[in-house]
Amino acid sequence: MKLSFLKAKESKNAIWLISGKIVQMIFSLLVGVITARYLGPSNYGLISYGKALIGFFTSFCTLGINSVIVKDFFDNPDEQGKTLGSAVMMRVISSLFSAVAVTCISFFLDYGDWETICVVALCGISLIFHAFDSINYWFQSQYKSKVTAIATFLAYVATSVYKIVLLILKKNVLWFAFASSVDYIVFAIIILIAYRVHHGQKLSFSFENGKRLLSKSYHYILSGMMVAIYGHTDKFMLKQMLGEAEVGYYATAVGICAMWTFVLSAIIDAMYPTIIQSFKQNKELFEQRNRQLYAMVFYITVFVSVCFVLFGNWGVRLLYGEEFMPAAAPLKVITWYTAFSYFGVARNAWMVCNEKQKYLKYMYIAAAAANVVLNLIFIPLWGPVGAAFASLITQIATSILLPYCIKDLRPNARLMLEAIMLKGVFPKKKQESKI
Repeated sequence: MKLSFLKAKESKNAIWLISGKIVQMIFSLLVGVITARYLGPSNYGLISYGKALIGFFTSFCTLGINSVIVKDFFDNPDEQGKTLGSAVMMRVISSLFSAVAVTCISFFLDYGDWETICVVALCGISLIFHAFDSINYWFQSQYKSKVTAIATFLAYVATSVYKIVLLILKKNVLWFAFASSVDYIVFAIIILIAYRVHHGQKLSFSFENGKRLLSKSYHYILSGMMVAIYGHTDKFMLKQMLGEAEVGYYATAVGICAMWTFVLSAIIDAMYPTIIQSFKQNKELFEQRNRQLYAMVFYITVFVSVCFVLFGNWGVRLLYGEEFMPAAAPLKVITWYTAFSYFGVARNAWMVCNEKQKYLKYMYIAAAAANVVLNLIFIPLWGPVGAAFASLITQIATSILLPYCIKDLRPNARLMLEAIMLKGVFPKKKQESKI
């Protein structure tokens, strides 16, 4: 599936995002593999468990703002500084609360296991600096993803250097747990400097702007928390039911699958502003744009998934060694839910434009409950592979099956099915637009 659907400014945006991520992927592959081999399945699984607990709070920390802020920039161009400043401030406050809360939760869940508690606390610091990620969406609205690509790359280089130093000095797992926080700290500093260099409006807090954002985004808070539950419950339950090594194998499989998904994120981010603009001008084009986005997400993922199924064993053995070979089986299942997972991400533009956010919380509550039940059934039977099947079933239900049962969301589910069948995907000359 080529990127010919993208217009010039979208293509340029996507190319910068993808190019930066490709270099980052190389660093991630080299440093990540060496780090995993050094830590071993148990310690690697311990850090993954800490990140999973943090993941439960990430959606609350974002307050759902990232899903609506780009549209707000377009709707209120003279108040971008107030909007962005209010978003960052609200997210910092919620993140501080979350960092303390997740440490307290770990204290009770892992009482007496001070190493685990400290790992969770060190990972939790990243939540506070993650708040500055909202600035990234201002650059996206300006079609300047080159800036965020460079900032993300520099932050990752700093984190990689940090890990390399730890490997040379042979530090323990606690030092590696802080690595994710280093990434966000460096990114926050760089993106703030870049925002000033590119003459963004002065950041300031406005109660009215904050209230306006929350009035549109609060539907995403609960839905995001439900997504976090079925996105991280697997690692949490594997740790509690089987042990840290199983978390390590599962996290390795997830990590391998995630190495390439930056391509999907870049395509979605590049098309997001244009889809929103087309909604106001041409409904037919709006629907076609959504089909094109869904088709690209689906068929790119299918191609990659087939490769993982064919070469998964060889890849795990080559990269991680025999010690991590149990990760190959869940890898071949996990890879298939990537398409359905990113359907949910790509759907945000349609949901925002049609103001159907209120349905998300109902879908994701049902999905979260189903995922917990499926994990309880499958993990004792098949271990990490069972957790992978639970996630796959949940993602399919959340992306297509549940929306098809809701009248107001059925049109979007149809667009996804049409995209899979390539119906109405390819542009016609008479539908060309300057958007």
